[in-house]
Amino acid sequence: MEYIDEINKILIPEEDRRLNKTVIDLFAGCGGLSLGFEAHGFKSIGYEKNKDACDTYNRNLKGICHNEELTTDTVYSVSCDVLIGGPPCQPFSAFGKKLGLKDSRDGFPIFISAVEKIKPKIFLFENVRGLLFKRNRWYLEQILEALENIGYITDYNLLKARYFDVPQNRERLFVAGYRNRRFEFPQKNNRIITAGEALGESAYQAPAGSKFLTKSMDRYIAKYEKASYCIKPRDLYLDKPARTLTCRNIAAPTSDMHRIKLADGRRRRLFPREAARLQSFPDWFHFEGKEESVFYQIGNAVPPMLSYHIAQSVKNYLDRPVRRTNVRILKRAKQLKMFN
Repeated sequence: MEYIDEINKILIPEEDRRLNKTVIDLFAGCGGLSLGFEAHGFKSIGYEKNKDACDTYNRNLKGICHNEELTTDTVYSVSCDVLIGGPPCQPFSAFGKKLGLKDSRDGFPIFISAVEKIKPKIFLFENVRGLLFKRNRWYLEQILEALENIGYITDYNLLKARYFDVPQNRERLFVAGYRNRRFEFPQKNNRIITAGEALGESAYQAPAGSKFLTKSMDRYIAKYEKASYCIKPRDLYLDKPARTLTCRNIAAPTSDMHRIKLADGRRRRLFPREAARLQSFPDWFHFEGKEESVFYQIGNAVPPMLSYHIAQSVKNYLDRPVRRTNVRILKRAKQLKMFN
C-alpha cells in the first residue's frame, strides 16, 4: 500500500463511544495534534485564535474548535481526560531578561492555568527542542516545577518524527504530566518514509501552476549555501526524509526554502498539498484560507502521524489499572535526565 493511501485510511476521525474520552487541544492550530487523537476515537475540543486554522479544524475534524484567544482567565465549560497543546513560547535568550513564566508573550502560563482549572488525568504539550538546550533549561525547570506544584508527575522526551511514520526529520519536545501510574512515550519504529514515497509521481513533474526559482534566486541560494558551509544543496532529496518544515521555509522564497530539483535542472517550490504530505496530513484534509495562510498552518502543525502514535500511548495509559507511583524516585530520575 502506498504511503498516502495508508495515512488516508489510518487518519480518519471517529468518536469511539466505548472509549468515551475527551481531549481538549489548546493553541490547536489547524488540528494536526487533535487529528491523531480523533483517529483513536477520542472526542476533541479545540481552542485557536487564528480564524483560518480554526476553520480548517472545524471543516475536517469531528470535534469543535473555538475561535478564541486564550488567557489565564479563560473559563473552560467542559472537563476532559486529556489536555494537549503547543503553547507559543517566549523567545529564548541567555542574554535576555529571563522573565520566564512572567513574560506576557508566553503561552505557558495559559497552559499551566488550564491544567490547574481542568485537572485532566494526563496532559501533554509539545514545543521546540531548544527548551532542552543548556542555556534554556532554566525555563523548562520553571515550567515543570509549576506543573509539579499542582500535583502532577512530569516527564519529557525528544521525539523524532521520522521514526513515527512521518517523512520528515522533525524533532519536537513532548512533556507529559500524570498521576498514579507512569506514562510511557511511544517507542520509535525502524520504518523510514522518504519524501519520494510521500509525494509520489508529482515529485518528478512540473504540474500546472508550478513556481520555479529564477536564475537570480539560484545565485542567491548558492551564495547562502557557500557561506553556511553546506556540503550539498538544500534541495528536497527524494530518497530520504525531508528537512524540517517550518512556516518560513515553505511559505516564503527564502534561501533555505524547500524545493524540488527536476531532471532538466529547474527547481520548483512545493505546492501546499505536497507540504501537507510531508507533514503527514492525508489528502482528504482540506485547508481553509489563502496559500500563504495554508503554508503557515502546515508549518505550525504537529504531524498527525506522530500525534497518532502519541495518542496510542495515552490510550494505553488510560486503560491501565491505577497503581501507586513513587513520586520521589521519578523526580530524581528526571533530574538526572535533565542535567546529564
